[in-house]
Amino acid sequence: MSNFSLGDLAQTFMLQRRGAALKADMTRLNEELATGQVSDVKSVLAGNVSYLADIEKDLRTLSGYGVAASEAAQFTNSVQIALERIDTNVGSLGSALVTTAGSALGPVLDQLSTDAETNLRAIVSTLNTATGGRALFSGAASDQQAIESADVILTGLRTAIAGATSADTIRAAAQAWFDDPVGFTATAYGGADTDINAFRVSEDEAVSVQLRADDPVIRDVLMNTALAALAGSASLGLSTEEQQTLLAETGSELFTVQSSLTATRANVGAAQARIDTLMTRNATEETALTLAKGALLQADPYETATNLEAVQFQLQSLYTLTARMSDLSFVNFIR
Repeated sequence: MSNFSLGDLAQTFMLQRRGAALKADMTRLNEELATGQVSDVKSVLAGNVSYLADIEKDLRTLSGYGVAASEAAQFTNSVQIALERIDTNVGSLGSALVTTAGSALGPVLDQLSTDAETNLRAIVSTLNTATGGRALFSGAASDQQAIESADVILTGLRTAIAGATSADTIRAAAQAWFDDPVGFTATAYGGADTDINAFRVSEDEAVSVQLRADDPVIRDVLMNTALAALAGSASLGLSTEEQQTLLAETGSELFTVQSSLTATRANVGAAQARIDTLMTRNATEETALTLAKGALLQADPYETATNLEAVQFQLQSLYTLTARMSDLSFVNFIR
């Protein structure tokens, strides 16, 4: 019967190889014990990874929708805040004009026009607000400023109402200029004539915010505020009575416009609520998919701990054997 033995060098290589394998097993088992998931996915799924691939694809898709939904929420929230500021300006100016203009004289009337100009500049500044690199009220041209400036509006309107001598004719000329495509829109509006693209926040739903600075409700706000600002202008040459009438009428119209602003804010609020609902639904679906993926790749903690203990014992035994073999010598052998 033949006997085979390994040389010293071969034994050294064999022990090193076994040690490396045990260390790799220990690293893998430690990772599985820490994460709770298996590291060798293919072996667990028996090579059928299509279901896992579908889950991971859906998770990536939901992650993309999550980013879009966050952008949509930020955009609509900013629009709502801007409309609230405009509403506040309209309400305060309208109240002052209605309660004061009918009986005001001289410097008080002039101060009302000055206050109206201040409000107009604040409203224009609000309309030019941007968030996340998108202008809120420029429609599809979200990289452009919505309104040129309050001075451009006042200059264009002053030219349009030149020659009008009564509150009624001034309002008619102003309305014509704001409604004319070659008037306000061509002179002062800097956005697009189409709305900003809808935000795709789920596979089957998109939320849009259809509101621009050239929409009728915004034009009415700008027109009445600008008329109040120009009422005291010396270029119009209005009598005190006509100035009082014009200021009182613009104040009354601002109250009417405020009702339209409330309806507009309600529409934006509905879009905000829909975005919140879809974000919640997407988050719920993402959680369910994450749990399904975890269950599919879950490692048994008891089995993993048992295997880890066994590997540790084998590695310790290997170290002990290696240490004893290193102590062998010819002197010890012949004793």
